[in-house]
Amino acid sequence: MKTYKLTIEYDGTRYHGWQEQKTARTIYGEIRQAAKEYFRAPIILGGAGRTDSGVHALAQVAHLRVESSASSREVQYALNDQLPPDINIIKVEEQHLSFNARHEAITRYYLYQIAQRRTAFAKKYVWWIKDSLEVAPMQNAAEFLVGRHDFQNFCEPREDDGSTKVVVESVDLKVDGDLILFRIGASHFLWKMVRRIVGTLVGVGRGQLSASAFNQLMKPLPTNGKAIFDIAANTAPPSGLFLEKIIYDKTERVDDLAPAFSVKRF
Repeated sequence: MKTYKLTIEYDGTRYHGWQEQKTARTIYGEIRQAAKEYFRAPIILGGAGRTDSGVHALAQVAHLRVESSASSREVQYALNDQLPPDINIIKVEEQHLSFNARHEAITRYYLYQIAQRRTAFAKKYVWWIKDSLEVAPMQNAAEFLVGRHDFQNFCEPREDDGSTKVVVESVDLKVDGDLILFRIGASHFLWKMVRRIVGTLVGVGRGQLSASAFNQLMKPLPTNGKAIFDIAANTAPPSGLFLEKIIYDKTERVDDLAPAFSVKRF
């Protein structure tokens, strides 16, 4: 029996997220089928994060447990031969038998790309905002995210999420060409949390609410209170979101913030 650590990149446009579904095509389902075809043996497969429908990954991580004598390179080549072109195994490494991609992850990083102009080539990988956005207020608002906060207002409740409190370790927001890049790192994320944060930051950039008002949204509303901004209605689309990196070693660092796909300024 061996446990392989898979590092995976994928274009999520054609898929209904990571998690396997009986009636929809998913990333997990494609990888499981590829592994089944190659190993011809029972497998255990688990991912570090459950990306939603249409969300991409630059470096998703999964564990694959199976009785096999194949080398890491043989597994990588064999799985890629079976997988569609929009899913690619970047790296395969042997790990200790009980390695769990989800439970052993220390920090997950998500990247979101907002385009400030219409683009013919990166349409699937950005959220194009026609309005002119003020970046400085967005940066000020994003700074409030760092620390332990209640993101009840920024998530879609899911039975297995438990507490809505999350410790955000870092955020970064900057302009790169005609893109506004936003990165957030935390130990875990709630369902739709990143997309709703981005949508609300865009509201700040449009002048619909202030940075201090953004900060107030990270506190539970009174019983009969009304939000000053409709977060759910302004959820950012999945096209601009990437699971960028997952850290398993405290000494490992994330690279400088850079676009997954550049959009040059003209």
